[in-house]
Amino acid sequence: MVAPVNIFEYNRVAWNFQSMEGCRWSTPVEDAVIERARAGDWSVILTPNKPVPADWFPASHPRLDGLDLLALASGGGQQAPVFAAAGARVTSLDGSDVQLEKDAELAERHGLELTTIQADMADLSALPDASFDLVFNPVSNVFAEAVRPIWKECARVLRPGGRLLAGFMNPCFFMFDHYHAEETGELRVVHRLPYSDVENMADELLSMQIEAQMSLEFSHSLQDQIGGQCDAGLAVTGLYEDDWDDDSTALNGWMPMYLATRSVKLPA
Repeated sequence: MVAPVNIFEYNRVAWNFQSMEGCRWSTPVEDAVIERARAGDWSVILTPNKPVPADWFPASHPRLDGLDLLALASGGGQQAPVFAAAGARVTSLDGSDVQLEKDAELAERHGLELTTIQADMADLSALPDASFDLVFNPVSNVFAEAVRPIWKECARVLRPGGRLLAGFMNPCFFMFDHYHAEETGELRVVHRLPYSDVENMADELLSMQIEAQMSLEFSHSLQDQIGGQCDAGLAVTGLYEDDWDDDSTALNGWMPMYLATRSVKLPA
């Protein structure tokens, strides 16, 4: 089977399917979570397990009143409605129509103001320059072929002093044969980095992945993930690592699966 030419469009459809099927990242938060957020009691995640530190947010935390916030590729009825309930003016931009519908439905049910835009996270042309105080981007650039365009767009739409909070995969995750690890429990290095499902996956497995409408993934070097933010005019001011869970990968416990960074847009 020939790999799709338009990766963004393929992954949009794949994520629509995955969201309709239901998964951890497509399950809206409970109503009680929204009500607590209204009262100033809230937390969110950029990576699977660790809450984002409170001091990564502006000094207005725990209230985000008046903060212009872009929830970037984080649809699914989770972070964006929580931010809106906490007082922020939220725009949720995601590639998946269905993920955005879950944000909108939850916001409507609770009377929250929330704008949704369906678009590629590497193309924020629908948004004006210097229009946000904070961009919140949980793990999602694993579905993009290139990450540096994303950081450039984030820097463009941030105001000077604005913050980018981003989560991403440890690129070392992609070195291993995960099918072999699931079957045998043994870790076997088989891929050079950077990794691409399209270029590195065996034809038979790639065909199975596409037929099952599973999203296609790409690794990105730390030079692009972190250095790319710096090159875009963002100063990295915080970093932490996170694990996953044993059901998701046999690599869990061997090394951190995820990283998160806090960056600040430098003055021009």
